Amino acid sequence: MKKALLVICGAALSAGLAHGYMLYKGDGSDEAGFVSPNLGPPPPPPAAHIASAETYIPYPGPPVTPQARSEKKNPPNPPVLFCKLKSDYGPLDWSARPNDLNNLLKSMKGMLNVNFSMEVRGLAEIDTNPEHNPILYRTGHFHFQHSEAERKRLREYLINGGMIIYDAGMGSKPFYDSAKEELAAIFPEIPTQRLSADHPIFHSYYDMEQVQYRAAVRKAGYKGNAPWLEGVTLDCRTVAVVSRWGLGIGWDAVNDESIQGYAVESAQKLGINLVSYATAQRAWARQLAHAMELVDASANSAGKVALVQVIYDGEWKTRHKGLSILLHQFNQKTDIPVKFNLAERRLSDARIFDSPVLYMTGHESFELSAAEIQNLRRYLQNGGMLFAEACCGRKAFDTAFRREMAKVLPDTQLTALPTGAALFSVPNKIQNVGITPALMAQMGNRSLIEPKVEVLDIKGHHSVIYSPYGLAGGWEMSQNPYGYGYDESGAMALGENILLYAVTQ
Repeated sequence: MKKALLVICGAALSAGLAHGYMLYKGDGSDEAGFVSPNLGPPPPPPAAHIASAETYIPYPGPPVTPQARSEKKNPPNPPVLFCKLKSDYGPLDWSARPNDLNNLLKSMKGMLNVNFSMEVRGLAEIDTNPEHNPILYRTGHFHFQHSEAERKRLREYLINGGMIIYDAGMGSKPFYDSAKEELAAIFPEIPTQRLSADHPIFHSYYDMEQVQYRAAVRKAGYKGNAPWLEGVTLDCRTVAVVSRWGLGIGWDAVNDESIQGYAVESAQKLGINLVSYATAQRAWARQLAHAMELVDASANSAGKVALVQVIYDGEWKTRHKGLSILLHQFNQKTDIPVKFNLAERRLSDARIFDSPVLYMTGHESFELSAAEIQNLRRYLQNGGMLFAEACCGRKAFDTAFRREMAKVLPDTQLTALPTGAALFSVPNKIQNVGITPALMAQMGNRSLIEPKVEVLDIKGHHSVIYSPYGLAGGWEMSQNPYGYGYDESGAMALGENILLYAVTQ
């Protein structure tokens, strides 16, 4: 009776929303792209644990009368994997599909033979230690807003190794817009951007470069077959994910083509990939040694030359400490009078001409403006050098970098540097370098390879030096488990040689 009443109330609320009633002022229910929630059935009660076979619990038993095996027991609950975030506006706001996570966990148990549980909490109750609430999940249809205290708490949790998934319920755009606005407020220094097809989330368990959408997604105007997830990536780890189209409705195994979301199988596989990625990254974050900030903090910059890290529209800063560690190591190791410190500037800034070398990195695709292309061309033609790397060996950045360099210097092309080149000789003699486990698997389990560095030459000078494999994670002595890159010693040796070339050639 209680269950039936809940369903009837939910249907009434949904009908009211469909006719223009608001849940609260400014909830987005009157905006284009809003999808009214449809309250699903409540979660089932916990299953009774009844055992059979032996009559009594084997030794050692409790120091009381032995318990018959036919009696109900309370074994330890499975470990908590998900925490579903609630709001002050009731289940229609944050749990229109009460069984979404329950059914995802049930699918995981059947498909992967792993057993986890979930719980419901408010954001103020979240422990900032991710071990206590590994993955946060917030879904909904309406606009929402975290308080400043909640944003601060969530930022600390994510930096500590946690992950949050924002799922636009049935593809409702007001929720999607709010999720992106909140992430911009939580991480104003890091852009939220679309995750490209080579992102590890799409390959952590299943290969998911293509997915199946419901007909309503096509009707809404999206014609692609790639999964639409956006994220915030901090130090090579995506800590927050926003799903533009409904995931939860697929986890709930609702087959309805009028709903803007993923088909059931695609949603379940994406869910498993998200769990696999978050679990691996949390384990890595636990082991990650927090490197010291090694940039010389002295206000006196006499005798120092700035190495400029390029700022561009996109994820331009993948590691926050790696470059400063490389510069410190280089300054300590070499006896040349030139010492580097670090600056961050856009290519349109005239001050880039004061630096002998620019550094550029990223994970995702990007595009330079016409002014940036023109200024970089002048900088390189005037004798400057660009040192670039595809962080974690990501193909999206690699493709974009090659495309943009073809615009900057259309009459030249990137060519592989032979291992006998002078760049591989000083200050380190480099013939073979160690690589990450992920790259080893791609290379047929070879643990050592010849360094792969490509260059663009102007008048016999390496104007662009580019590594398609990741270096910065090695400088921090903490390559990402999904990263295609060089190990610590190889990355440091290559970085030092490239910097020395920049100041001596």
